[in-house]
Amino acid sequence: MSYQLLFVCLGNICRSPAAENIMNHLIDEAGLTGQITCDSAGTSGYHIGAPPDRRMSAAATQRGIVMQGAARQFTAADFAAYDLILAMDRNNFEDICALDRDGTYRQKVRLMCDFCTRHAVKEVPDPYYGGTDGFNFVIDLLLDACQGLLAAIQPELAR
Repeated sequence: MSYQLLFVCLGNICRSPAAENIMNHLIDEAGLTGQITCDSAGTSGYHIGAPPDRRMSAAATQRGIVMQGAARQFTAADFAAYDLILAMDRNNFEDICALDRDGTYRQKVRLMCDFCTRHAVKEVPDPYYGGTDGFNFVIDLLLDACQGLLAAIQPELAR
């Protein structure tokens, strides 16, 4: 049985697929493939079925990370299916928690930047309407957060 991670942003074409693919890259590098499984989703249904944004893919490719996947919307069923749900910003966090009306799964929902060790920002900014620098910053931020996340969940794997 593997540890299940779900990364969530608004549209599931920029930040959350980048986090999913960065984490898969780090899992592979750490020799933990099969022990941790990653997916991503969006709180909105704007881009269902769409591939990751080409600008995010370009920023990831520069760091040797291949972007894969197709956008899907977060559903209430995801609460039971995942061990940890990682929101990219406070709005995503609140939208996710709103689907868990009685708070049953609240302990599973965290902000992605809670796992950063080198960056002090509290949210992953949405680069969608910005330029190349915004996409590059998000990749750097997510690399930091994913490395911290991997370090945080490795003790769980030993249990």
